[in-house]
Amino acid sequence: MSSRTEQPALAGQEPLDVNDPRLSRFDVVREGARRDDIEIVHYEPQVVAGSKAERRLVRTVAGFFLLTGLAATAFLVIYIWWPWEYAPGRGGDKLYTPLLGVTLGIALLGIGFGILTWGKKLLPKEVSIQDRHEGVSSVDQKITGETMAYMADELGVKRRPLLGVSLLAGLAPVGAVVAAPLVGGLISQPHKDNQMFTTGFAPQDGRQVRLVREDGRPIRPADISAGGQITVFPGVEHGVSNRYADSPTLLIHLRDDDAEESRRNNERAGHGGFMWGNYAAYSKICTHAGCPASLYEQQTNRLLCPCHQSQFLITDNAKPIFGPASRRLPQLPIEVDSEGYFVAKSDYTETVGPDFWERP
Repeated sequence: MSSRTEQPALAGQEPLDVNDPRLSRFDVVREGARRDDIEIVHYEPQVVAGSKAERRLVRTVAGFFLLTGLAATAFLVIYIWWPWEYAPGRGGDKLYTPLLGVTLGIALLGIGFGILTWGKKLLPKEVSIQDRHEGVSSVDQKITGETMAYMADELGVKRRPLLGVSLLAGLAPVGAVVAAPLVGGLISQPHKDNQMFTTGFAPQDGRQVRLVREDGRPIRPADISAGGQITVFPGVEHGVSNRYADSPTLLIHLRDDDAEESRRNNERAGHGGFMWGNYAAYSKICTHAGCPASLYEQQTNRLLCPCHQSQFLITDNAKPIFGPASRRLPQLPIEVDSEGYFVAKSDYTETVGPDFWERP
């Protein structure tokens, strides 16, 4: 393509017949610019067609797009096949989220650098000044169509097929990346084995799990004075470790009047039998953001989460009464076994932790 430098159109110049077959596409574009009161101040290609410089730039842009395709494909492979379930230790699951971030970041950077290099180095330079006016005619439509076709020509995809192939190879996997989270649940069930809805208090081999202190000692009712509370854990192997980070529970010994009120509210909420005597147990994991709701106020029976100031009323099924939490703390059904120690009658009947787990 030869270099073109255009001067402003002369006032009063006779319009050309845009349907004249002798006119080139650029002539039609130039005529359209003149009719639209556009002055093309400067217009010229940045590289000579077929030159080494053009081929080098084409390879560079194609490399960016192919890098995008490879990174997006890697994202899909990791998303589908990489182990993502948490396991103690230094397993491959620890790399799942970082690898997704790295591959997606490389894919987006590849698109960005490819388009920037194409636009800055391969497309012609143009400086135009336009005065806007209204009115559309069939001639204007002809000019607009030719202008769009000319712009497509200037992109050079027909003359530079490597760009078109690399663009397709790069963007097709990116489209699949966009769709992957939408269909991911169809590829692998994220809630298989019920791991999001089971805590350490689930019965082990049909046996009820005891409530224990941090040092593993089981708890009797006499260990907690009226108005007192203690953090308990499931009495299973590694029950006090991060393996069961969703299991910390607050065991509270309510005063007589408070316990009576709590039982009435439990019955109303369908939780009859969840308490044992004047004792109630609630998850310590705040339903707002998962912080430990650990500040218990005896006089008001309120449980405070120090992170974002959510407050829960223990005597009313741990209902949130202040702060951003919108869901009550799940209650653990408890009783005392034949040896006089607290046990969980069953696992939690509601999901523990932030309320997004309950959303479909």
